[in-house]
Amino acid sequence: MTVVHRKGQREPKGPEPQSRDEYAAAFTPPVNSSNAGELSVPKADVSWNGRNVEIPDHFRAYLGDKLSRLEHFDDSIFRFDVVLYHEPNPRRAKDSEVVEVTAVGRGPVIRAQGTGENFYAATELAFDKLQKRLRRSKRRKQIRKDGQHRATSLAEASAEAMPPIAEVGDLDDVTDPWDDGFDEYRPGQVVRVKDHTASPMSVDDALYEMELVGHDFFLFHDSETDKASVVYRRHAFDYGLIRLA
Repeated sequence: MTVVHRKGQREPKGPEPQSRDEYAAAFTPPVNSSNAGELSVPKADVSWNGRNVEIPDHFRAYLGDKLSRLEHFDDSIFRFDVVLYHEPNPRRAKDSEVVEVTAVGRGPVIRAQGTGENFYAATELAFDKLQKRLRRSKRRKQIRKDGQHRATSLAEASAEAMPPIAEVGDLDDVTDPWDDGFDEYRPGQVVRVKDHTASPMSVDDALYEMELVGHDFFLFHDSETDKASVVYRRHAFDYGLIRLA
């Protein structure tokens, strides 16, 4: 990732550390949470990343138990990447704690994000999204195994666990974790550049992978035209396709 700033601009800071009271509130377990002795441990490796957040053992055990329940959807998952950070923007106080979970296996990467007043609430939302996407992925694999038509399979797999548009509009809802909380904005700047390797794929596969990461668009190498193309989400669960001429 490359970050470019114009001359005279302040270097953006990472998420600000919380006070001791805020930290305690962010990791207060729900009243009906299970005892640590009853929790399962995932077989896959778990990579923990707390951005200015120290992740307590009781939360690692809680989330680890959640992740272990996801493994039956895809036994090829060998790693979960977990990222936690605090959003300092006061206008997002009700969604100030952010949890991102990525499942890495033999197939496409599957990712989900949840926000809430504390990390437990954020985890519940992220877990629900990730479970739906893993279920959709498992259904699609079964459809392909059964030899059904691929165009039909996308509609069936998506309809089974399609969340509302407002829920998967992550790009519109997520605040950049590198935002330092200041409202000052100067247009015309490149703030982030990402380079991705890409293998040729069909439009159907591009739509499938877009759903798994919960984005509103997906840039891919179209195997039919051998050009860069973009699929994107429209209203009422329809999709659009942009191709280079």
